[in-house]
Amino acid sequence: MKNSASRSLLTAGPLVLVALIVLAALTRVLPHPPNFSPITAIALFGGAYFANRSWALLMPLIGLFVSDLVLAGVNGGLYASWFSGIGIWIVYGCIVLTTVMGFGMRGKVSSGSVLGYSLAGSVLFFLVTNFSVFAFDAMYPKTAAGLAAAYVAGIPFFKWSVLGTLFYSAVLFGGFELLRSRVPSLRPQTV
Repeated sequence: MKNSASRSLLTAGPLVLVALIVLAALTRVLPHPPNFSPITAIALFGGAYFANRSWALLMPLIGLFVSDLVLAGVNGGLYASWFSGIGIWIVYGCIVLTTVMGFGMRGKVSSGSVLGYSLAGSVLFFLVTNFSVFAFDAMYPKTAAGLAAAYVAGIPFFKWSVLGTLFYSAVLFGGFELLRSRVPSLRPQTV
């Protein structure tokens, strides 16, 4: 049984999915506005297309981790300290939750579902990460006003997060659907 599972991972579909996820994740090293990121799109994409749920959860996390390592190598100092804080666990947890959301698109990928899930994933990321800044950063008082201030401070970044998620979702989902229409071996679920 294990042998057939590893063979199925080495077929065209899963390899294309992995390549698209890693390439999209590595675009994080290119200059971009704050929070204009492929990460939410990658999580939704993995959840929607990997038939094996373990691979669906693992591949976006690996893509994020690889890009975090590259960013730490390029930027050093402050970015490298990211690996020792709680923030990394919050973001990676959001990616897991977003991938699980992507399971809802399995077999039902359409422009409307990609738009809706992309917006929902962006909202989830905004709510969870800004709450965690409020909860774990001494910058905000632990009051309702402090929580409101944390969310208000995140609004300018939210715009870029939504735009980045929509852009990368269009590229990943649209690009993969185009490939699937031209390459028959990519049409079935992949792993």
